[in-house]
Amino acid sequence: ASAIIRRYLDSGKALNATALNAIGTRYICLLNVTELNMIDPNSLKLASLNLSACSQLTKDILYAKAKRAFSDQHYLPAYYELIKPYLGGAPGVDLKALSKDNVNMNVSTLANLRRDSLLNLTVSEVKNLLGIYLGDLKKWQRKSPIWEWVQTQKQSELDKLHIGLTGGTQEGYINIVAQKFRSTSSASPGTVAMTLHLLPALLISFLMMLVLS
Repeated sequence: ASAIIRRYLDSGKALNATALNAIGTRYICLLNVTELNMIDPNSLKLASLNLSACSQLTKDILYAKAKRAFSDQHYLPAYYELIKPYLGGAPGVDLKALSKDNVNMNVSTLANLRRDSLLNLTVSEVKNLLGIYLGDLKKWQRKSPIWEWVQTQKQSELDKLHIGLTGGTQEGYINIVAQKFRSTSSASPGTVAMTLHLLPALLISFLMMLVLS
């Protein structure tokens, strides 16, 4: 399939709507960055694609093109259905804007959003995106990346949804995100291990000084 696509492009032919529909959902993910950039955004108006199996980079590129293609319909009710196949590449700011349009996004679409974009949404924004499908969120709460989103929200905010979501941050607690030490760090693994080993003793000494002072 890749060889056929390359031969087609090498012959000077364009990736228009006819070509995209011929490539179809099964092979659209084979296109590289150069080939994706050759697609005229207007071609997406007549193409029917499913990008769920594609790389994040492919989704990002095609979302940007789809947004341009349908920009003249942004304020129409039909906009959501047109842009929906490409939402896996949408940045958080675009999803926040979409949450104001009563789009009734199903939870499977929510689960296929960019992880960083989903984590950037508030509880009220997710509620507005889902609309009539809000109740389905409970069934998906343990699936990634929805579970990661649940864990970053305050439990008191999740309770306001009245659908039984649990796993959020309790009042008085904070979520700590652990970062891996990189090999380029100035501290060697041995130094880090020694520092962690001595930390309890140093802390006790510090507390004793406070008590005795």
